[in-house]
Amino acid sequence: MNDEPIRILRGQGGEVEVEGPVDGFAANILKRAGFDTYPQLRGVWIRLPFDLGRTWENEHASWAAEMLAAARYSVDLDPDLRAAPPAVSAPRRTKPAMTAQPPPDGTPPRRR
Repeated sequence: MNDEPIRILRGQGGEVEVEGPVDGFAANILKRAGFDTYPQLRGVWIRLPFDLGRTWENEHASWAAEMLAAARYSVDLDPDLRAAPPAVSAPRRTKPAMTAQPPPDGTPPRRR
């Protein structure tokens, strides 16, 4: 692998694109994350589809960066593309899940 990182960034037109050394395996990972590839005269342009919303773009760019990093690629993700952490819906339980309850038939509990 190359020492130069794969850069995922928001381009001048607002699109999310990939720059840097992308081999076949990295291209498959990016395709899995939703990126499209377009051949050009000087290589390939890899970007996410347009107009799907910044939240969707950020989630897929972050997902692509995580998958590339898991495959041991050096990745540089634009800080503006980081997905927001999931919202906490309920506080965590602090008490034990099991509580002492009386037996169903009304007999007194056993003494230890």
